[in-house]
Amino acid sequence: MEAALTIAELREFASFSPAEQRYIERALDIGLGRCDVMVEWGGRQDAEDALRGHIAAYDRLDELRAAHPDTLALVGLDSFMGVLMQLTLFDLSQGAIESFSAYRFLYERLLGAEVRPWLPAAFCAASALPQIEPERRKDLLQSLSEAAATAPGWSTQAPCFYPEWVEKEVA
Repeated sequence: MEAALTIAELREFASFSPAEQRYIERALDIGLGRCDVMVEWGGRQDAEDALRGHIAAYDRLDELRAAHPDTLALVGLDSFMGVLMQLTLFDLSQGAIESFSAYRFLYERLLGAEVRPWLPAAFCAASALPQIEPERRKDLLQSLSEAAATAPGWSTQAPCFYPEWVEKEVA
């Protein structure tokens, strides 16, 4: 069962654009503390400035991991969704995440399977904000399928596949 899930996750990741794949790998390195991101992803001043911004944006991930609100209660919802939308807006505004699928793939790994019920709402809200260009806003919102937006329930199965960048770009 786990092997089939891993293969499905590998296939899904392979369906993302190269820019989405690199962004997800870098975001996971930052969000999960997998390596020294300045060494692994830096090298140029503009890249290091972008990394510092990404690190600062992800500073509240631990807070989110600990704060999953009850899906039926309102207690804690405002702070949880506020922070989740802020992080979502940051990631979407970077221009590399092109679809809800790539966003969901990243956030399931950053925050765990428990975050799944909240992802469509955070994605829609952040995509609709004025910081996102209108044409991009349209593309992002259209990438959310009706099935994902109206799911009657969500799997609690943890992700199996966590992609890692293995080939450093040559400048």
